[in-house]
Order: sequence, then C-alpha cells, then structure tokens
Amino acid sequence: MSGFGGLRVLALESRRAPELAKLIATYGGEPIVAPSMREVPLESNNEALAFVKRLLAGEFDMVVFLTGVGARALLGVAETAHEHNEYVAALQSVKVVARGPKPVAALREIGITPAITAPEPNTWHELLRALDEASKRSEESDLKGKRVAVQEYGASNPELLAGLRERGAQVTRVPVYQWALPDDLGPLRSAVTAIAEGTVDVVLFTTAVQAIHLFQIAAEMKLEEAVRKGLGRTIVASIGPTTSEELERHGIRADLEPSHPKMGFLVKETSEQAPGLFRRKGQGIASAG
Repeated sequence: MSGFGGLRVLALESRRAPELAKLIATYGGEPIVAPSMREVPLESNNEALAFVKRLLAGEFDMVVFLTGVGARALLGVAETAHEHNEYVAALQSVKVVARGPKPVAALREIGITPAITAPEPNTWHELLRALDEASKRSEESDLKGKRVAVQEYGASNPELLAGLRERGAQVTRVPVYQWALPDDLGPLRSAVTAIAEGTVDVVLFTTAVQAIHLFQIAAEMKLEEAVRKGLGRTIVASIGPTTSEELERHGIRADLEPSHPKMGFLVKETSEQAPGLFRRKGQGIASAG
C-alpha cells in the first residue's frame, strides 16, 4: 500500500482533512492539506422560507433535492415557521426528485420516498436523463408547464436550471446554504504558491467548490496562469464529473476520476495510477527534483 512512493500530495479538503491526510500517508504519499472552504448558513433564509410558504400553499408540482445537507437544512428552515408534519405532508403532495443517495437518505428520515432518483455518478446530466425517462413513461412526469423548485448546493447549477427550463419547467431556485472561503487563508495561499512553483506532484479535488476557491485565491495573488500551468505538470485527480467540469471551466483536464465517487477510491486509485500518469504526461516528479 505504498503506491504514491513518497510523492507530495496536496488535498484541499476541509471537513474531512485529517481522514484524507491519513489515507494519503497510508498509500505512501506525503500529505499537504490546505483547507479551501467552510460551510456557512445563509445570512438570511428568506428565499428558503418563501419556498416553504409557497410549497404549503400548493404552488409547486415538483421539488428537486440536490444534497442531503440541503434537504435537512430546508427541514430546519421549515420548522422555524411551520409544523414538521405540515411540511412533510406538503412534500408528499408533490413529485419529489433526488440527485443521489445522500438526499434520498435525508428524505427517508422524514418519511419521503423520492419518485425519481438520478443514478451514479449523480450529476445534473443523470438527473435530467432520469427526468426524461420518467416523462416517456408517464405524461404526468412531463415538465412542460410544471412548477419546479430546486434545492441548491452552495453554488447554483446553471446547466441544470437551463435544462429544466428547456423542457418547459417554471424553475424556482431554493438556496439553503453556501460555501465561503476558510477563515485562515494561509494554507490555501501556500497551496497556490506550491502549485505555481511546481513543488507538489499530485492535487486531489473532492468537490467543485475547491477548484473555484483555488482559482479565486490564485487570481487575487496574480498567479492564476502560473497555477494553471502548474496543474498541467502535476497529476490532477477529481472525485467525479461535476468536479471535473468545474476544473475544465478553468482550463484544467483531470487526469483521472475514481471508479466510485468516494474519497477512499480517489486516493487508492490515484496512488495506483500515479507512476503511469507521470510517464504519460512526460513530466519528472517535482519532489524528486
């Protein structure tokens, strides 16, 4: 289990940073952890409260849940102004859609079973495809003219919203929580410098927000292009398609995605493929030079 062979592996994880650092070390890497984000509640939950009020008034036909945390947060918002059972009953009266297993689990905790669930890797592509397939099976699932609320995961997903509107839906965004930069920007700035100077060998991205924040700080430091070139010399490992798409928006192509979008698979499979990836990229190893 020493696949990294001493490579310097940068992780931008925040909440599970200690666990990820331990995994990197287990597979023979030298972990460098630079927390890149923190989860914070919205200063005002007015939009979420407005959604709940409209849901209870019967003004939606479908509610799409993108995350488990968001589903639970919406419940918390609802319970500040309404009865728990009232909110659950309102959800039971509409078609509920879940992006993947985490929102499914959160919804089942309150007795809601989604009518439609997107398959792995649980991106907006699979979600829209699942909705299209449901529409073919039943006219009731046709989105044309339907009033659809979308619980958002931090940053908005313009592709998903556009896809729903293209299918004729009247879309309402429901932002519940957001991601902010960490209070201490020191480690993230050091990570930007390390990538720009070529002193890391592997960078692991476990969420799209990490890429957004990395390039935001790089731009502030006037090192955006240097970071882009630096990532071109390193192995860039992405947890899954949503994160890879965000990297591509910044001109970075991920070298690999794991067979399952989980942290353990990401580290293990990156460690196994690292030597071959370096050979294919025609690069030396930063820490060895």
